[in-house]
Amino acid sequence: MKKLFLLSLAIIGISLSSNAQDISENAIGLRLGDSDGLGAEVSYQRAIRSNNRLELDLGWRNGRNYDGFKLAGLYQWVFPIEGAFNWYVGAGGGIGSFRYDIQGGDDISDTYLFAAGDIGIEYNFDFPLLLSLDFRPEAGFRDDVYYNGNRVYNNSALDFDIAFSVRYQF
Repeated sequence: MKKLFLLSLAIIGISLSSNAQDISENAIGLRLGDSDGLGAEVSYQRAIRSNNRLELDLGWRNGRNYDGFKLAGLYQWVFPIEGAFNWYVGAGGGIGSFRYDIQGGDDISDTYLFAAGDIGIEYNFDFPLLLSLDFRPEAGFRDDVYYNGNRVYNNSALDFDIAFSVRYQF
């Protein structure tokens, strides 16, 4: 807990002392990762200040044995590296829901909340394209142990999501 508190203070200090930069007012595109078994997410970013933004991601899957969605919201701090490269950190959370049809058995379904962190690097082209690579650990708060076709989860399941994103800036 002490390390988390010190890390939070360091992030806040860095964000207050960093040089101002301009980030795109809006960006929309795809975040391509495992998304807790949901695959690609539609991703939207909205600038709040010159170096802060809000990111909203919606992932869904509709298949023969598995249906689900996940909505994530993150507040991000963006820092320049050099040229068109930036790095960012963020924190947030979201909600998800799924239904898994077990052959010859009962359906398993759940709705859950999760907390998430985010750290990544991005490249901002001269034309309206933004590419990024990020790492997002998520801690889910779920009621039961369940299986979604890929893995078994339990209460407070931890997931590590790595994703590549392509976004159009406007």
